Amino acid sequence: MANDSNLKTTPLYSMHKELGGKLVPFAGWHMPIQFKGVIQEHQCVRQSVGIFDVSHMGEIEIAGPEAKQLIQYLVTNDIETMQNNQALYTLMCLETGGVVDDLLVHRFSDDHYFFCVNASNSDKDFQWILKNAKNFNVSVKNTSQQTAQLAVQGKHSEALIQKLCDTPLGEIGYYHFRKAKIYNFECIIARTGYTGEDGFEIYIDSKDAKLLYKSLIEEGKPFNLQPIGLGARDTLRMEMGYALYGNELNENCNPLEAGLGWVIKLQKNDFLGKTALKKQKDAGLSRRLVGIRLLDRGVPRPHYRVLNEGLLIGEMTSGTFSPSLNAGIGLCYLSKEYTKPGTKLDVEIRKLKVPAEVVKLPFLPSRVKK
Repeated sequence: MANDSNLKTTPLYSMHKELGGKLVPFAGWHMPIQFKGVIQEHQCVRQSVGIFDVSHMGEIEIAGPEAKQLIQYLVTNDIETMQNNQALYTLMCLETGGVVDDLLVHRFSDDHYFFCVNASNSDKDFQWILKNAKNFNVSVKNTSQQTAQLAVQGKHSEALIQKLCDTPLGEIGYYHFRKAKIYNFECIIARTGYTGEDGFEIYIDSKDAKLLYKSLIEEGKPFNLQPIGLGARDTLRMEMGYALYGNELNENCNPLEAGLGWVIKLQKNDFLGKTALKKQKDAGLSRRLVGIRLLDRGVPRPHYRVLNEGLLIGEMTSGTFSPSLNAGIGLCYLSKEYTKPGTKLDVEIRKLKVPAEVVKLPFLPSRVKK
């Protein structure tokens, strides 16, 4: 476990303590894992609205005459048809096809973009972008320290934020964003999220984050708003079958096997990893990421062994108890013969074989506003 004195803190650290958050080390940060309890917080997001501190995530700005060309070279998805104020999910890959990170690209204009990247990768990503930007006329800035990020997720998220904001939020489509003012603070409001519910990410100057967080907590009382920790963030994303960097994705994985072929546009011009990914696609995939649901009581965890008739066929990459399904669920890479929904397996939990089956992802239908 990391030494507490070496951990970074977000601008809301004192608020988390005040609200009774249980703080733990996460990706080099001191973060709240829960406040009132993971299950209660999970249900709060599914049923009403919750607020997450995601200020540990990284933000990197790329601007200049060749910003678009650099990004096209860095990422697997195609940003050619992106409009201003649009966001796009994509990957940055190594030449080998392994994943440097999965991230969101936001376009302000043809020559100005910003990336939202994973907390554990923000320094690595920044160095990777700098290394590959040398031949492009661009400036690259890591703005993570100056930027705080709040996620407001759940069916009442629009109504809650609208109380503090003049910009009509109904006009912001899914995977779009606007520069706006909330409570007189300049910020960026993006209709994105990691929960499968309608919701928004708010990017704001770090020095204003505490006051905005307090205001949202206060205004959220009629909606039964609760602060939400990383524990429920994980259970919510797992019910949606979303990959997590460090679990399902890493520098040695094949993102096509992770079901992310839809963000890998092999028809576009040269990009990092294209040759390797094309080769992998042409050779055919020998395994695939699937959802697994336990048929008996138990909670699967990462690295738990997955068996078929006693034979080891894989290990869980993620696993948890799903409050919505009242069952243990998780994700696992399996070879193709075991990936059909309904395939019966066992997950080894404390030396017990717990019956399970392969299910089609997501575990729950998404309720994002499209």
